[in-house]
Amino acid sequence: MPGWLLNHLKSWSLNLTYLTMLVIISPIVLWRMLTQGKYCVGWNERLLGCVPQPKDNKPCLWLHAVSVGEVMQLRPVVAALRSQHPDYHFVITTTTVTGRDVADKSFPDDTVCYFPFDFTWSVRRAFRRLRPVAVVLVELEIWPNLILETDRINVPVILINGRLSANSFRGYTRFCYLVRGLLESVHTFAIQNEIYAQRMRALGAPPERVHVTGSIKFDAVETDRYNPQTTEIRRAFAIADDAPVFIAGSTQSPEEDYALAAYREIRKSVPQLRLILVPRHKERFEEVARLVQSQGFALTRRSTVTSGDSTGGDSANVSPVLLLDTLGELSACWGLADIAFVGGSLTKRGGQNMIEPAGYGAAVLFGPNTRNFRDVVEILLKNDAAAVVHNAEELTTRVQALLQSRSTRLEMGRRAQQLVLAQQGATTRTVALISQVLPKTASCEARSGKRAA
Repeated sequence: MPGWLLNHLKSWSLNLTYLTMLVIISPIVLWRMLTQGKYCVGWNERLLGCVPQPKDNKPCLWLHAVSVGEVMQLRPVVAALRSQHPDYHFVITTTTVTGRDVADKSFPDDTVCYFPFDFTWSVRRAFRRLRPVAVVLVELEIWPNLILETDRINVPVILINGRLSANSFRGYTRFCYLVRGLLESVHTFAIQNEIYAQRMRALGAPPERVHVTGSIKFDAVETDRYNPQTTEIRRAFAIADDAPVFIAGSTQSPEEDYALAAYREIRKSVPQLRLILVPRHKERFEEVARLVQSQGFALTRRSTVTSGDSTGGDSANVSPVLLLDTLGELSACWGLADIAFVGGSLTKRGGQNMIEPAGYGAAVLFGPNTRNFRDVVEILLKNDAAAVVHNAEELTTRVQALLQSRSTRLEMGRRAQQLVLAQQGATTRTVALISQVLPKTASCEARSGKRAA
């Protein structure tokens, strides 16, 4: 059977599978649209591929980041690419609403839109409208129809900050024939570490295209506690420089309950302690606000104060329990933490990003369920740069002990920060691989000529 016909059959088989799945889950989608306001926007872009067309004639580079974490990873990459390729137009797509919100703020001068569903028609229309010279996918976004289309029209795909967990690897091996064909169509793999690289090669990625670059997550991390964004949040929340701060971030229920229980107990001996809660999803901001107030705590919400407010900067008017109910500010907020509990780790979520608080030198705590960041957790624990708590009681005990021993707290944070700094450099290696694929524009050639001269 000719290759083009085989790919055609694959594409429409996938379309039928996707449509069946969409019909099955449609009642859930409709229910959430009506009751939670979710999935109400972007259908034209998602289902039909009607993404915005660039208004200039610059060559287009399409970069896809699923959600907030991946968008944050793209920040240093896009900044470096923009510096080296100023004649390019950058298009950033996301899958989630929160990812889109953060991308809009992070890339105000670029085109930001939703990623099209992996139907043949939506993918092809998106390509016709964007006409990208290359597609960059963050972590492991191998969508079959997207890859088949890039292969058909000869557009190179680069996978950056690639990761492949043991569970994902086992899952993909069940569809080894399909996965191998897709990976053979990817031009370049920039992988976080050698373990992930070995798994990628075992699935069928051509070995000569697989490069170990390190994790961009470390490069995107801020390490200066006095950066403008962190300083602004400190002023808005009226947190004194010498006040100890305990942050429970990226939390899910019931982790906010655990943090409040710890705070209630510890403030008996450390009354100046400030607690900042940062729920993982914006849909839970109101729920967490009600939880705090139902337990008798006064609450100050970030959405109601700025450093320019009459209350901002006035500790008499700001409550000791604080809620960061804005998007895109958690990274900066971690810079306030003396002790940081990273949520999603005492639930089944599998943990959230603990690299950011580690970069600031906070004493980092998390639960035992951290499969999403297994490699990072291994490094931190091996070097005594973080600690695991298994329940609410251990969280209280550990936070109390760290507050009582300043030297232990500071040493744990120092080790964490040094580990983050030692891992940096992936962005430079990743951008070099992307640049090898991009056609040179006139300005790039001119700069190359000046360097050669």
